[in-house]
Amino acid sequence: MKLALIGYGKMGHMIEQIARERGHEIVSIIDIDNQEDFDSDAFSSADVAIEFTSPQAAYGNYLRAWEQGVKVVSGSTGWMKEHGDEVKRLCTDGGRTLFWASNFSIGVAIFSAVNRYLAKIMNQFPQYDVELEETHHVHKLDHPSGTAITLADEIVDNVDRKSAWAEDTTDPSLLRVDHIRRGEVPGIHTIRYDSDADCITITHDAHSRKGFALGAVLAAEFTNEHDGLLTISDMFKF
Repeated sequence: MKLALIGYGKMGHMIEQIARERGHEIVSIIDIDNQEDFDSDAFSSADVAIEFTSPQAAYGNYLRAWEQGVKVVSGSTGWMKEHGDEVKRLCTDGGRTLFWASNFSIGVAIFSAVNRYLAKIMNQFPQYDVELEETHHVHKLDHPSGTAITLADEIVDNVDRKSAWAEDTTDPSLLRVDHIRRGEVPGIHTIRYDSDADCITITHDAHSRKGFALGAVLAAEFTNEHDGLLTISDMFKF
């Protein structure tokens, strides 16, 4: 498979290494200083572009890739509120393909499935309050993390006593989501169900970005054979 990389930071370098190890060809690498390469023959020859950039750049990167007929796998977060409806329309009615995930880690996909199952159980036990906390490196611009938002939405969908999620809230009808930024932490997500009697806690703690990078390459392999708006739940049937 021919891959293009959009964004060549730490994640981009790791994705490149894993993609090559899995026998894929990197035909184009686009970063902030060579945006003109979106219009190159090398980029348009790619089967899939893997995009990890910033909330401000992601949507524009999708449009430029799609103009060249290239499918996109993206792990960029923070763009959904402003551009989510348009991206959905383009993928549903416009023939574009985007595999988007807030987190490509296989472990996080499993953790998310556990989160949904636990939330359904805890819906029966109102004596437990629930809260979510995420910790990431100091370079992460958006908060809460895309993964935290996904996990929070899953809880709200399954726990009737929580109508929505919010940061820094004391409203018992809202799921409290807290964020911490420190050091070079790849990502920690913790969900707590606390009562007067005891506390139930589940945590996913990423040791490195390697799990994210491998998941992104697996997503590109999946996207090469599928079309439309794709997610982790399409690739992993938990």
